[in-house]
Amino acid sequence: MSYLTLARERFSQSDIAKKLNVDPRTIRRWEARQSSPAPYVVAALKQLILPLERPSEADAEFRFIDLFAGVGGIRAGFQQIGGRCVFTSEWDSYAQKTYAENFPAEHMINGDITQIDAYDVPDHDVLLAGFPCQPFSIAGVSKKNSLGRAHGFADATQGTLFFDVARILQAKRPRAFLLENVKNLMSHDKGRTFDVIKRTLTEELGYHIHCKVIDGAHFVPQHRERIIIVGFREPVAFDWSILNLPEKNQVKLASILHKTDGTEPVLAWDDNKYFDHANQCVPAKYTLTNNLWIYLQNYAAKHREKGNGFGFGLVTGESVTRTLSARYHKDGSEILVYQGEDKNPRRLTPRECARLMGYPDTFKIPVSDTRGYKQFGNSVVVNVMAEVARVMKPFICEDEMQYPEFPEMVVNF
Repeated sequence: MSYLTLARERFSQSDIAKKLNVDPRTIRRWEARQSSPAPYVVAALKQLILPLERPSEADAEFRFIDLFAGVGGIRAGFQQIGGRCVFTSEWDSYAQKTYAENFPAEHMINGDITQIDAYDVPDHDVLLAGFPCQPFSIAGVSKKNSLGRAHGFADATQGTLFFDVARILQAKRPRAFLLENVKNLMSHDKGRTFDVIKRTLTEELGYHIHCKVIDGAHFVPQHRERIIIVGFREPVAFDWSILNLPEKNQVKLASILHKTDGTEPVLAWDDNKYFDHANQCVPAKYTLTNNLWIYLQNYAAKHREKGNGFGFGLVTGESVTRTLSARYHKDGSEILVYQGEDKNPRRLTPRECARLMGYPDTFKIPVSDTRGYKQFGNSVVVNVMAEVARVMKPFICEDEMQYPEFPEMVVNF
């Protein structure tokens, strides 16, 4: 059953059209299969059935906390499966603004997690954290190892933001956690950083962890490989094979680009910032200036002569893009949309960036373009988080789980 069919069980055509800011005739065409909604519209339809607003305390199936929250991409996935967020930490005030606009909450958004006592964090079932990757100092650990002395995780991780994740896990002992980071975390500092993280989570804190690199291209038209580390306080029969990952590279960029044929939805909260509905086009400010376009072409040519692969990424509607980065606001070079031979390419708009990360059009962007680009460039692919949340849920919500016999400190890759 489609999300449109499910939505029609609860709303009229005109109600759905109003919520999506489209013409009711568009809804009728979708129902008559005369046209199909774009993937980002499907995501918005899903939100009509599984809204971002958190469930009440009574309705929540589990409680979670959201650390290094960004604009809430990880939270969205766990909220959709019935979780209730009871604590949020994000230090960036602009990200806090976007987060608060999209996740009305009863609790305040906390700032710097390093200044918060772990025992002041509410009890929770799941800890979520897209923590930044920082170098670990392992000199002291190596020395203690060589002397045969025991040491705690603070010796290895003090001074890094992972330490704050570890100290909360130690103090609150949630049933499960999900950590997200860049793929290069595994090779950072010749693998020593990842080794410290694994040993801390398993040997020091006693969790059973499962790690997997997942590419966002399973769900969105963007190559974005991120490592997901899930852990459980008890040994459970979790297996990555139960993930439902569609074939990669099947979703193309056209699915998230603004439509110039009259079908682009009118989003009242965007106020025509990202799309000129009167002229059915993307505003000219997103097209590269002649000087910038010449610079990028010369820069790419210079590196080609040296045998390097550096350069811009020119894409069309049939493309799957490079990874969107937080520096996208500077020149947009990794993803430039081709506009024909007689016109310079353009950047994606912030709304297109939101779609590229799996956010529905109901997601509000209350910040400047520069801040929006940074926020989505630092975000997770929401669809990936939602799928991982789905497969974790049975191991989070069962009250009396029968644990199979597992070797201690199992690490699955």
